[in-house]
Amino acid sequence: MIAGGAALVAEAYWVLYIFAVFLIATGIKMFWASDHAPDISKNPVVRWISTHMRVTPELHGEKFFVTVPDDRTGRMVRAVTPLFLALVVINLADLVFAVDSVPAIFAITTDTFIVYTSNIMAILGLRALYFALAAMVHRFHYLKYALAAVLVFIGSKILIADFLLGGAKFPPLASLGITFALIGTGIGWSLWKTRAVPAVNTAG
Repeated sequence: MIAGGAALVAEAYWVLYIFAVFLIATGIKMFWASDHAPDISKNPVVRWISTHMRVTPELHGEKFFVTVPDDRTGRMVRAVTPLFLALVVINLADLVFAVDSVPAIFAITTDTFIVYTSNIMAILGLRALYFALAAMVHRFHYLKYALAAVLVFIGSKILIADFLLGGAKFPPLASLGITFALIGTGIGWSLWKTRAVPAVNTAG
């Protein structure tokens, strides 16, 4: 996606405007998104796999594929496990994350090296901080709105720079300050509003 985005921007600068509109639309959608966990059984990909492949009702250790007896014929047939469905859903979530993050970074810089390395560092950082975030996520209820505002701001920067500033680059210090202010406000407000919420025990 990074390589494709870089090639598109190099050949047609106006693609950045599509990225900008996409980020603004994503940010606005986040403001109204529900906090309820989605029903994975209704996921179109999960339903398609369940319709076209045999899926065992239980896990089989760490196996994605197993051989089980057919209910009608008794013959041994190949089937996938729920772990395989989980793998597919997780990778689709990674793909959706890339669809958001790649346009966001191209809206900040078109330097392919910076785009590539910053995404790598973001992924490594998110994985390393997973357990810390999982233990504190109940305190960050309003952070979603701050991140939505950041997406709208990043997308708007391109339009502001090209149409209001006459093509001049949006001041980096101002951009950084606004981003930190939005995220800081979301974190501070979340911690204040959830100060009486008991901690979540994530120990196994």
